[in-house]
Amino acid sequence: MATAFADITFTSCVKAAQIRYGSREANSRFELADDPRFVMAEQEVEFIRERDSFYQATVSETGWPYVQHRGGPKGFLKVLDEHTLGFADFRGNRQYLSVGNLNANDRISMILMDYPNRRRLKIWGRARIVHENEDPELIAQLEVPSYRARVERGIVIHVEACEWNCPQHITPRYSKAEVDHLLSPLLLEIQSLKAQLSLSRPSA
Repeated sequence: MATAFADITFTSCVKAAQIRYGSREANSRFELADDPRFVMAEQEVEFIRERDSFYQATVSETGWPYVQHRGGPKGFLKVLDEHTLGFADFRGNRQYLSVGNLNANDRISMILMDYPNRRRLKIWGRARIVHENEDPELIAQLEVPSYRARVERGIVIHVEACEWNCPQHITPRYSKAEVDHLLSPLLLEIQSLKAQLSLSRPSA
């Protein structure tokens, strides 16, 4: 049986493209898994909890895809259990394109990036929209108390498949916090050297 990833993505048209471009044999390994069931293992859970943003794709009732960037403090995308993700949907530009699309089609796909380490995780799932008056306990679980942004709703995703992508063509990029972390030892060393230099100078 195929892995959950291949079962979702390897349509007849995709297989035809793989045959045409010579990758069908290499990709067939995804269809020979002993256990096609999918759960988020420790590797995926740790990776997800460290992200401060992701890209998500939805599809409208007219068939048009829409890709949106979602961001927040690190860990705002929460692992609720081995099959489920959730996040607080903060107020944005109020166009509600993704929300409207999910009302018509609950399928969602996501890409989570780790630019410094050149890693990315692709996720496929089905999403449901939750409002506070429907499930206040769940909304409270998704909130990030330290982040001052208005939560309009919660998005809960039943994960059906995920796949680690190859690092090719990922350009390393660093956030300000990551740069500060890398520079911190150097700045401390510079301060220490300056102090030593000051002490070594003869007094006038």
